[in-house]
Amino acid sequence: MTATRVAAIDCGTNSIRLLIADLDPETGEITDLDRRMLIVRLGQDVDRTGRLHPEALARTFAACREYAEVIAEHGVAPDRIRMVATSASRDAENAAEFAAGVKEILGVTPSVVSGDEEARLSFTGATRELLGGPHRPPYLVFDLGGGSTEFVLGERDVRAAYSMDIGCVRMTERHFAGGHPAEARIEAARSDIRAALDTVAEAVPLDSGATLVGLAGTVTTVAGIALELPGYDSERIHHAVLDVARVRETAEWLLRSSHAERAAVPVMHPGRVDVIAAGALVLLEIMERTGAAELLVSEHDILDGIAWSIA
Repeated sequence: MTATRVAAIDCGTNSIRLLIADLDPETGEITDLDRRMLIVRLGQDVDRTGRLHPEALARTFAACREYAEVIAEHGVAPDRIRMVATSASRDAENAAEFAAGVKEILGVTPSVVSGDEEARLSFTGATRELLGGPHRPPYLVFDLGGGSTEFVLGERDVRAAYSMDIGCVRMTERHFAGGHPAEARIEAARSDIRAALDTVAEAVPLDSGATLVGLAGTVTTVAGIALELPGYDSERIHHAVLDVARVRETAEWLLRSSHAERAAVPVMHPGRVDVIAAGALVLLEIMERTGAAELLVSEHDILDGIAWSIA
Protein backbone atom coordinates (compact mmCIF):
# COMPACT_ATOMS: atom_id res chain seq x y z
CA MET A 1 0.00 0.00 0.00
CA THR A 2 1.25 3.49 -0.85
CA ALA A 3 1.84 5.74 2.12
CA THR A 4 -0.78 8.42 2.77
CA ARG A 5 0.46 11.99 3.16
CA VAL A 6 -1.45 13.96 5.78
CA ALA A 7 -1.34 17.30 7.55
CA ALA A 8 -2.43 17.31 11.19
CA ILE A 9 -2.87 20.51 13.19
CA ASP A 10 -3.40 20.67 16.93
CA CYS A 11 -4.61 24.04 18.19
CA GLY A 12 -4.55 24.13 21.97
CA THR A 13 -4.78 26.78 24.64
CA ASN A 14 -1.11 27.73 24.47
CA SER A 15 0.33 26.47 21.18
CA ILE A 16 -0.59 25.50 17.64
CA ARG A 17 1.36 22.61 16.13
CA LEU A 18 1.67 21.13 12.66
CA LEU A 19 2.68 17.63 11.58
CA ILE A 20 3.05 16.70 7.94
CA ALA A 21 3.75 12.99 7.65
CA ASP A 22 3.55 9.93 5.45
CA LEU A 23 1.56 7.12 7.08
CA ASP A 24 1.63 3.42 6.29
CA PRO A 25 -1.52 1.92 7.87
CA GLU A 26 -0.31 -1.65 7.19
CA THR A 27 2.95 -1.33 9.15
CA GLY A 28 1.86 1.40 11.56
CA GLU A 29 4.87 3.47 10.50
CA ILE A 30 4.70 7.26 10.59
CA THR A 31 7.40 9.23 8.77
CA ASP A 32 7.68 12.88 9.77
CA LEU A 33 8.21 15.34 6.92
CA ASP A 34 7.68 18.51 8.97
CA ARG A 35 6.84 18.97 12.65
CA ARG A 36 6.70 22.47 14.10
CA MET A 37 5.12 24.55 16.87
CA LEU A 38 4.20 28.18 17.45
CA ILE A 39 3.10 29.67 20.77
CA VAL A 40 -0.06 31.70 20.10
CA ARG A 41 -1.77 31.63 23.53
CA LEU A 42 -5.24 31.24 22.02
CA GLY A 43 -6.58 30.74 25.54
CA GLN A 44 -5.51 34.22 26.70
CA ASP A 45 -8.05 35.32 29.36
CA VAL A 46 -10.65 32.70 28.31
CA ASP A 47 -10.89 31.40 31.88
CA ARG A 48 -11.81 34.94 33.05
CA THR A 49 -13.86 36.35 30.15
CA GLY A 50 -15.30 33.30 28.41
CA ARG A 51 -14.23 34.73 25.04
CA LEU A 52 -11.25 34.41 22.68
CA HIS A 53 -9.24 37.64 22.83
CA PRO A 54 -8.91 39.55 19.51
CA GLU A 55 -5.11 39.57 19.82
CA ALA A 56 -5.08 35.83 20.45
CA LEU A 57 -7.20 35.26 17.35
CA ALA A 58 -4.85 37.43 15.28
CA ARG A 59 -1.80 35.45 16.46
CA THR A 60 -3.53 32.16 15.71
CA PHE A 61 -4.64 33.22 12.23
CA ALA A 62 -1.10 34.38 11.43
CA ALA A 63 0.19 30.92 12.42
CA CYS A 64 -2.49 29.27 10.25
CA ARG A 65 -1.34 31.32 7.23
CA GLU A 66 2.24 30.13 7.80
CA TYR A 67 1.08 26.52 8.09
CA ALA A 68 -1.07 26.80 4.96
CA GLU A 69 2.07 27.67 2.98
CA VAL A 70 3.98 24.68 4.38
CA ILE A 71 1.07 22.31 3.66
CA ALA A 72 0.91 23.55 0.06
CA GLU A 73 4.68 23.10 -0.37
CA HIS A 74 4.35 19.42 0.64
CA GLY A 75 1.44 18.83 -1.71
CA VAL A 76 -1.03 17.54 0.88
CA ALA A 77 -4.46 16.92 -0.63
CA PRO A 78 -7.25 19.08 0.87
CA ASP A 79 -9.12 16.00 2.12
CA ARG A 80 -6.00 14.88 4.02
CA ILE A 81 -5.86 17.96 6.27
CA ARG A 82 -7.40 17.93 9.72
CA MET A 83 -7.27 20.57 12.43
CA VAL A 84 -8.37 19.78 15.95
CA ALA A 85 -9.11 22.59 18.38
CA THR A 86 -9.17 21.78 22.05
CA SER A 87 -9.81 23.40 25.42
CA ALA A 88 -9.83 27.15 24.72
CA SER A 89 -12.17 26.96 21.74
CA ARG A 90 -14.51 24.59 23.60
CA ASP A 91 -14.91 27.16 26.35
CA ALA A 92 -15.25 30.34 24.26
CA GLU A 93 -18.49 32.15 23.43
CA ASN A 94 -17.05 33.41 20.13
CA ALA A 95 -15.75 30.04 18.89
CA ALA A 96 -17.63 30.57 15.59
CA GLU A 97 -15.39 33.53 14.77
CA PHE A 98 -12.36 31.31 15.28
CA ALA A 99 -13.79 28.53 13.11
CA ALA A 100 -14.66 30.92 10.26
CA GLY A 101 -11.16 32.41 10.23
CA VAL A 102 -9.51 28.99 10.12
CA LYS A 103 -11.82 27.81 7.31
CA GLU A 104 -10.94 30.87 5.21
CA ILE A 105 -7.18 30.32 5.64
CA LEU A 106 -6.77 26.53 5.64
CA GLY A 107 -9.85 25.43 3.75
CA VAL A 108 -10.97 23.15 6.57
CA THR A 109 -13.28 23.70 9.51
CA PRO A 110 -11.56 22.93 12.81
CA SER A 111 -12.96 19.99 14.72
CA VAL A 112 -13.71 21.27 18.21
CA VAL A 113 -13.42 17.92 19.95
CA SER A 114 -14.77 16.89 23.31
CA GLY A 115 -12.42 16.23 26.17
CA ASP A 116 -13.00 12.48 25.77
CA GLU A 117 -12.14 12.55 22.06
CA GLU A 118 -9.08 14.68 22.78
CA ALA A 119 -8.00 12.05 25.29
CA ARG A 120 -8.47 9.18 22.82
CA LEU A 121 -6.46 10.97 20.11
CA SER A 122 -3.64 11.56 22.59
CA PHE A 123 -3.71 7.92 23.67
CA THR A 124 -3.47 6.65 20.09
CA GLY A 125 -0.58 8.97 19.29
CA ALA A 126 1.37 8.06 22.41
CA THR A 127 0.86 4.31 22.64
CA ARG A 128 0.71 2.97 19.07
CA GLU A 129 4.50 2.43 19.13
CA LEU A 130 4.67 1.08 22.71
CA LEU A 131 2.77 -2.17 22.22
CA GLY A 132 5.12 -5.14 22.23
CA GLY A 133 7.97 -3.08 23.69
CA PRO A 134 9.56 -3.00 27.15
CA HIS A 135 7.00 -0.63 28.71
CA ARG A 136 4.20 -2.72 30.17
CA PRO A 137 0.50 -2.05 29.66
CA PRO A 138 -1.95 -0.93 30.78
CA TYR A 139 -0.83 2.62 30.02
CA LEU A 140 -2.07 5.61 31.96
CA VAL A 141 -1.55 8.49 29.55
CA PHE A 142 -2.00 12.14 30.47
CA ASP A 143 -1.76 15.09 28.09
CA LEU A 144 -0.96 18.20 30.11
CA GLY A 145 -2.10 21.16 28.03
CA GLY A 146 -2.67 24.84 28.56
CA GLY A 147 -6.32 24.77 29.56
CA SER A 148 -6.99 21.12 30.32
CA THR A 149 -5.36 17.79 31.05
CA GLU A 150 -6.65 14.59 29.52
CA PHE A 151 -6.28 11.17 31.18
CA VAL A 152 -6.68 7.84 29.39
CA LEU A 153 -6.22 4.33 30.71
CA GLY A 154 -5.94 1.42 28.30
CA GLU A 155 -3.88 -1.05 26.32
CA ARG A 156 -4.93 -1.53 22.70
CA ASP A 157 -8.33 -0.08 23.50
CA VAL A 158 -9.31 2.73 25.83
CA ARG A 159 -10.76 1.53 29.12
CA ALA A 160 -11.50 4.93 30.67
CA ALA A 161 -10.94 8.58 29.82
CA TYR A 162 -11.53 11.97 31.44
CA SER A 163 -10.60 15.59 30.78
CA MET A 164 -10.07 17.98 33.69
CA ASP A 165 -10.06 21.77 33.29
CA ILE A 166 -6.59 22.16 34.75
CA GLY A 167 -3.59 23.15 32.62
CA CYS A 168 -0.48 25.30 32.73
CA VAL A 169 -2.08 28.49 31.33
CA ARG A 170 -5.30 28.18 33.32
CA MET A 171 -3.40 27.56 36.57
CA THR A 172 -1.00 30.44 35.91
CA GLU A 173 -3.89 32.85 35.33
CA ARG A 174 -5.76 31.61 38.41
CA HIS A 175 -2.90 31.48 40.90
CA PHE A 176 0.43 32.80 39.58
CA ALA A 177 -0.55 35.86 37.53
CA GLY A 178 1.45 38.15 39.82
CA GLY A 179 4.76 36.56 38.88
CA HIS A 180 6.86 34.69 41.45
CA PRO A 181 4.30 32.72 43.53
CA ALA A 182 4.21 33.01 47.32
CA GLU A 183 3.83 29.80 49.29
CA ALA A 184 0.16 30.56 49.96
CA ARG A 185 -0.51 30.74 46.21
CA ILE A 186 1.33 27.48 45.62
CA GLU A 187 -0.76 25.78 48.29
CA ALA A 188 -3.95 27.19 46.78
CA ALA A 189 -2.90 25.85 43.39
CA ARG A 190 -2.15 22.44 44.93
CA SER A 191 -5.62 22.34 46.47
CA ASP A 192 -7.18 23.24 43.13
CA ILE A 193 -5.25 20.48 41.32
CA ARG A 194 -5.97 17.87 43.99
CA ALA A 195 -9.69 18.62 43.94
CA ALA A 196 -9.72 18.17 40.17
CA LEU A 197 -7.79 14.90 40.47
CA ASP A 198 -10.41 13.65 42.96
CA THR A 199 -12.98 14.09 40.19
CA VAL A 200 -10.73 12.41 37.61
CA ALA A 201 -10.30 9.40 39.91
CA GLU A 202 -14.07 8.80 39.87
CA ALA A 203 -13.85 8.12 36.11
CA VAL A 204 -10.28 6.84 35.63
CA PRO A 205 -8.57 4.63 38.26
CA LEU A 206 -5.37 6.64 38.61
CA ASP A 207 -3.44 3.88 40.38
CA SER A 208 -4.14 1.20 37.75
CA GLY A 209 -1.55 1.98 35.08
CA ALA A 210 1.57 -0.16 34.86
CA THR A 211 3.27 2.62 32.84
CA LEU A 212 2.59 6.33 33.36
CA VAL A 213 3.05 8.24 30.09
CA GLY A 214 3.26 12.04 30.01
CA LEU A 215 2.66 14.16 26.91
CA ALA A 216 2.89 17.76 25.67
CA GLY A 217 5.15 20.76 26.12
CA THR A 218 5.16 21.07 29.89
CA VAL A 219 6.20 17.43 30.27
CA THR A 220 8.87 17.50 27.56
CA THR A 221 10.28 20.80 28.85
CA VAL A 222 10.50 19.50 32.42
CA ALA A 223 12.21 16.41 31.02
CA GLY A 224 14.76 18.54 29.17
CA ILE A 225 15.51 20.48 32.36
CA ALA A 226 15.73 17.32 34.46
CA LEU A 227 18.12 15.76 31.93
CA GLU A 228 20.21 18.97 31.95
CA LEU A 229 20.25 19.10 28.16
CA PRO A 230 22.28 21.89 26.52
CA GLY A 231 19.38 22.53 24.12
CA TYR A 232 16.04 21.02 23.19
CA ASP A 233 16.74 17.53 21.82
CA SER A 234 13.57 15.64 20.90
CA GLU A 235 15.44 12.37 20.32
CA ARG A 236 16.82 12.34 23.88
CA ILE A 237 13.56 13.52 25.40
CA HIS A 238 11.34 11.02 23.56
CA HIS A 239 10.91 7.96 25.82
CA ALA A 240 13.14 9.37 28.53
CA VAL A 241 12.27 7.94 31.96
CA LEU A 242 12.16 10.34 34.94
CA ASP A 243 11.83 9.26 38.55
CA VAL A 244 9.47 11.16 40.84
CA ALA A 245 12.30 12.60 42.96
CA ARG A 246 13.84 14.28 39.90
CA VAL A 247 10.48 15.65 38.81
CA ARG A 248 9.89 17.02 42.33
CA GLU A 249 13.33 18.66 42.39
CA THR A 250 12.75 20.26 38.99
CA ALA A 251 9.25 21.48 39.87
CA GLU A 252 10.42 22.98 43.15
CA TRP A 253 13.23 24.83 41.38
CA LEU A 254 10.83 26.21 38.76
CA LEU A 255 8.44 27.42 41.48
CA ARG A 256 11.30 29.26 43.25
CA SER A 257 12.97 30.63 40.12
CA SER A 258 12.68 34.09 38.64
CA HIS A 259 11.43 34.83 35.14
CA ALA A 260 15.02 35.55 34.05
CA GLU A 261 16.30 32.27 35.49
CA ARG A 262 13.64 30.26 33.68
CA ALA A 263 14.22 32.15 30.43
CA ALA A 264 17.93 31.26 30.61
CA VAL A 265 17.24 27.51 30.66
CA PRO A 266 18.55 26.12 27.32
CA VAL A 267 15.53 23.90 26.58
CA MET A 268 12.93 26.57 27.43
CA HIS A 269 10.73 27.90 24.63
CA PRO A 270 10.16 31.64 25.22
CA GLY A 271 6.40 31.10 25.16
CA ARG A 272 6.58 28.70 28.12
CA VAL A 273 8.63 30.82 30.51
CA ASP A 274 5.66 32.28 32.36
CA VAL A 275 3.55 29.09 32.51
CA ILE A 276 6.08 26.31 33.09
CA ALA A 277 6.12 26.60 36.90
CA ALA A 278 2.37 26.02 37.16
CA GLY A 279 2.62 23.22 34.62
CA ALA A 280 5.42 21.52 36.55
CA LEU A 281 3.31 21.67 39.71
CA VAL A 282 0.43 19.95 37.89
CA LEU A 283 2.86 17.29 36.64
CA LEU A 284 4.23 16.65 40.12
CA GLU A 285 0.75 16.40 41.65
CA ILE A 286 -0.27 13.86 38.99
CA MET A 287 2.77 11.68 39.70
CA GLU A 288 2.20 11.82 43.45
CA ARG A 289 -1.52 11.05 43.10
CA THR A 290 -0.91 8.03 40.85
CA GLY A 291 1.85 6.72 43.07
CA ALA A 292 4.07 6.22 40.02
CA ALA A 293 7.77 5.94 40.76
CA GLU A 294 8.64 6.80 37.16
CA LEU A 295 7.30 8.75 34.21
CA LEU A 296 7.76 7.79 30.56
CA VAL A 297 7.99 10.97 28.46
CA SER A 298 6.60 10.89 24.93
CA GLU A 299 7.09 13.33 22.06
CA HIS A 300 4.28 11.51 20.23
CA ASP A 301 0.91 12.73 21.34
CA ILE A 302 -2.41 14.11 20.11
CA LEU A 303 -0.75 15.43 16.95
CA ASP A 304 0.19 11.89 15.92
CA GLY A 305 -3.27 10.71 16.92
CA ILE A 306 -4.85 13.33 14.65
CA ALA A 307 -2.61 12.16 11.80
CA TRP A 308 -3.76 8.55 12.25
CA SER A 309 -7.40 9.66 12.43
CA ILE A 310 -7.05 11.09 8.90
CA ALA A 311 -5.70 7.81 7.54
